Amino acid sequence: MSYAIDPELTPWLAMLPQGTTFDDPAKARAGMHEMRAHLPAYTPPVPMTVEDVLVPGSPDVPVRVYRPTGLSGPLPALVNIHGGGFVLGDLDTEHPNALQLSAELGVVLVSVDYRLAPENPFPAGLEDCYTALEWVAAKAAELDVDPARIAVAGESAGGGLAAALALLARDRGGPALCFQYLGIPELDDRLATPSMTQFTDTPVWHRPNAELSWRYYLGGQPATQYAAPARAEDLTGLPPAYVSACEFDPLRDEGLVYAHRLIQAGVPTEVHHFPGTFHGSGMVRAAAVSKRMVAEKLDSLRRALHP
Repeated sequence: MSYAIDPELTPWLAMLPQGTTFDDPAKARAGMHEMRAHLPAYTPPVPMTVEDVLVPGSPDVPVRVYRPTGLSGPLPALVNIHGGGFVLGDLDTEHPNALQLSAELGVVLVSVDYRLAPENPFPAGLEDCYTALEWVAAKAAELDVDPARIAVAGESAGGGLAAALALLARDRGGPALCFQYLGIPELDDRLATPSMTQFTDTPVWHRPNAELSWRYYLGGQPATQYAAPARAEDLTGLPPAYVSACEFDPLRDEGLVYAHRLIQAGVPTEVHHFPGTFHGSGMVRAAAVSKRMVAEKLDSLRRALHP
């Protein structure tokens, strides 16, 4: 198909990953690391401390804790969940984004290295995220974190896990979240929205990858609301949200529908659809639309964490 992609993004299309690669998870993971290696490094504007920690659990969960030095606490905390279709990503691929969020927001950020599918299908990854969230709340004094200002954020599959984590924390009576940032979230295993049906050959993410992503993540199990938050019938009582969507992204409609359902459930929600963009187009940092996306992300989180 032909897509009216933003002119600032089109010169980069040939450099971005194309084709269905999820049929070989190991190859896809290697490709993601190679792609990240070619992206510009992020230099924080303030001194930072970065520490790898193993959070006790069943099993233990590796996390990476970021903190701007020189700031007096207690600081807000952000539990950050990387994307990658539930199959890709780790602490290193997420490092530049995590570093930027912590540095520019002035928060303690905990990046979660959750278990990946297909080796570890649902609920492994989500339970790892919940273990990390409980640890942040339990260690608030030690981390110099304000327990009333803990938020969750994620992009793509990380956005889906962030939405699921908010549901799980609500239903288990777990740590209270003050905000959920759901960037281009992967929420619905049914793959029936117009954008998911139509976009079979879009850059970076398309229906064939989405089909494999959910097949790996569910591992043959029926989907619940905690696997696919779009299936949740009751969205009341969830934390305020910001939801973003890209025009030429198969995930577009499920994100927009979820945002509207949050609003209808009385959850304070901001939603922004970015024309001319595709899933992962934010990697082209020089484009004006990418700069707007990053600015909105930072602004929404800053307002939530520094009210």
